[in-house]
Amino acid sequence: MLDVIELLASSGDVRMRFSDVVGALDLTQATAHAILKTLCDRGWLIRDPVDKTFGLGPGLAVVAARTDAARPLAHAARIAAQELSQHLGYAASVVERVADELVITAFEGAGPRPTGTPGDRIRYAPPFGVAFAAWDSTAEQRAWIQRAPATGDALTERLAEVLTQTRERGFDVDWTTPDLTRAAQMVGSLPSDGLPEHVRGITDQLLAEFATIGLGPAGDAAGKSQPVATIAAPVFDPQGRVALILAVHPLRPMTTRQVDAAGQRVRRAADRLSQR
Repeated sequence: MLDVIELLASSGDVRMRFSDVVGALDLTQATAHAILKTLCDRGWLIRDPVDKTFGLGPGLAVVAARTDAARPLAHAARIAAQELSQHLGYAASVVERVADELVITAFEGAGPRPTGTPGDRIRYAPPFGVAFAAWDSTAEQRAWIQRAPATGDALTERLAEVLTQTRERGFDVDWTTPDLTRAAQMVGSLPSDGLPEHVRGITDQLLAEFATIGLGPAGDAAGKSQPVATIAAPVFDPQGRVALILAVHPLRPMTTRQVDAAGQRVRRAADRLSQR
């Protein structure tokens, strides 16, 4: 049932037919019919009487309102993302961590954005989640590094250096092209099990390549414009732990000075949320 709601929520303005739901979730027609009927009866979904497509219903508005009240920090972060998008002209997002996964909980703004929609999950492993790991304990940082699809002293030292630099700077920068960012997110969102062994080998190799791409501009190019996919800063809970990440997605070449200016704005917005 939750899979159906998440599917329709992620479809945006595109409404889905019965056959679309069956095909997307690999359900039997009887199961899909029972789930959709129950959701419509509860008002969580509505069905257009003319074209027979399904969309989110008013019942979810009640849930959403209660969620905002129960999760005030996440609600404030979504507003902050909207404001950052308006000021900087980039799409903005909010990302939260659930166990060993990162969940996109909001995308705001009309600018170009990486592939992904609210509800999408990405493995919490290099190269994803630097802004979480950089402020975590030494043990948790080590665990994050060990989840990298490749091993070796050189990679371990590089990732540890990136975490230190990120913490000193106050925000994370993903120096990749839009196409590489989309590819990395697509591979990172694949399930960790259930894939054929040869396919898992290919995805692990790709993630190993992605693990260091984008972690910093080339030394001889630091003063030149370089592609930037994401600039992200942590928001802390009252216990001083990273509660969520506030990010913008320039998806264009930027100089280090431009990156620093945007990064400082994102960090100030994150700091204001932390102080709540």
